[in-house]
Amino acid sequence: MKAILCTEPGTADQLSLAELDDPQPGPDEVLIDVHAAGLNFPDTLVIAGKYQFRPDMPFIPGGEAAGVIRAVGDNVKNLKPGDRVMSTGMVGAFAEQQVKPAREVIPMPDSMGFDVGAGFLVTYGTSYYALKQCGQLEAGESLVVLGAAGGVGLAAVDLGKAMGARVIAAASSEEKLDIACAAGADLRINYGKGDEPNNLRDQIKALTDGKGADVVYDPVGGDLSEQALRATGWDGRLLVVGFASGTIPAIPLNLTLLKNNSIRGVFYGVWAQKFPAAFQENLQELFAFFEQGKLHPLVSQKFELEHYVEAFNTLTERRAKGKVILTMSR
Repeated sequence: MKAILCTEPGTADQLSLAELDDPQPGPDEVLIDVHAAGLNFPDTLVIAGKYQFRPDMPFIPGGEAAGVIRAVGDNVKNLKPGDRVMSTGMVGAFAEQQVKPAREVIPMPDSMGFDVGAGFLVTYGTSYYALKQCGQLEAGESLVVLGAAGGVGLAAVDLGKAMGARVIAAASSEEKLDIACAAGADLRINYGKGDEPNNLRDQIKALTDGKGADVVYDPVGGDLSEQALRATGWDGRLLVVGFASGTIPAIPLNLTLLKNNSIRGVFYGVWAQKFPAAFQENLQELFAFFEQGKLHPLVSQKFELEHYVEAFNTLTERRAKGKVILTMSR
């Protein structure tokens, strides 16, 4: 099988496309013919050795995929060859085949295609956990989504509307904001124009009639985080999802005292492992939203496996609009 291989920490151009032996499942595992795999920002950190999870070298990157089960281990009873599934985890997805523990494999809804399924678990799972469990978003509240045209950002816009919030999309260009508004955002903020240091804060205040945002979803970090926190209202919640800007902000904690604010970290993968019942409940609610037509995942960029460098660069250079997918020709 063809697979992307990481042999040393670094960037995408240090990866290689290798020909490996087809894997075989163990007693508690399944073998999946991968049709598509989702690329996420953490993948860029994993191959660089900068993520909390550091796999042994060499390894196949990629945390999520969708495909068809080819074979199952002797102890696997809930899955069978021919099942259409999606998989989750931290590594192994960027290959024509992958072996996964059965517990990390999830049957796909019949109405969901492989391209969508390959990019659904991380972006929508992360965003739903952030908004539901961490942000406790209520219908009628205002939700500001930073990086609103990226993978998790666009999912947060989509879910915010499905949950009944008033969604304000914030991004660095009008083109990206057009995408977010097409996904259902009610209002827009371009924080990429102008040199005013409080550009984001002032625009959030203006669009909320001075009240401030109830919830801010922040996968960007950098200078925007403090501006966003300053623009939250009483009992506002800032959700720390990631640092796509490359800069981890240092926020004065006295800001949380002024309006009873809270800053909540969002670490979806660990939460899903610690609370599997709640994870499954979220998943079924997400699938119900999807089958009811309330969610509209955007797969905007697809690359064949051989073009993995360009796919990675699309993320690291912040050119991604919606979900970036790798497809298999096999």
